[in-house]
Amino acid sequence: MPVVVVANPKGGVGKSTLATNIAGYWARQGHAVVLGDVDRQQSARLWLGLRPPAARPIGLWDATSDMISRPPREASHAVLDTPAGLHGWRLGDVLKQADKIIVPLQPSVFDIFATREFLDQLAAHRRAGRAEVGIVGMRVDQRTRAAEQLHHFVDSLGFPVLGYLRDTQNYIHLAAHGITLFDVAPGRVARDLEQWQGICAWLDA
Repeated sequence: MPVVVVANPKGGVGKSTLATNIAGYWARQGHAVVLGDVDRQQSARLWLGLRPPAARPIGLWDATSDMISRPPREASHAVLDTPAGLHGWRLGDVLKQADKIIVPLQPSVFDIFATREFLDQLAAHRRAGRAEVGIVGMRVDQRTRAAEQLHHFVDSLGFPVLGYLRDTQNYIHLAAHGITLFDVAPGRVARDLEQWQGICAWLDA
């Protein structure tokens, strides 16, 4: 079973946006997907409660910050959202679950410096052959110097950049109804789906 962990110890970088849309993508592919959240606020559980019955099903992975169990046996694919400030043994437990780790990162010098130590940890984790790691630029205008600096920073670490997602209200509006880009007519979110192509290809590889 592929398990994708979405992680960054910095808050407000778009972890839940990525996690829910990854789950939505796999659900659209017809997989038996579960979504978990080790944040005490349990945002994933809240989002799943908003999901309409007509949408493709996504199950709950009942993980908590105190006990990260394996995903349910009936699942074929699993996504785990993580909280800000994740470190120490809790981070170690989360990483043990992961086949793939996606790190959302905003093109801000403050975000980059705040995430540097974490990315160094992931580089060591990857060298040990424990999981693949990919970066997704969040709220990025690729025409800006900030986006260029983000790309250079990530390249220096040797991680692949899976894609750059623009700053749009689409994610906010869809999340409020428990749905994702992959639950609506493609024409409504064509530009955003295009930005997800590299992420989806990496998930399926």
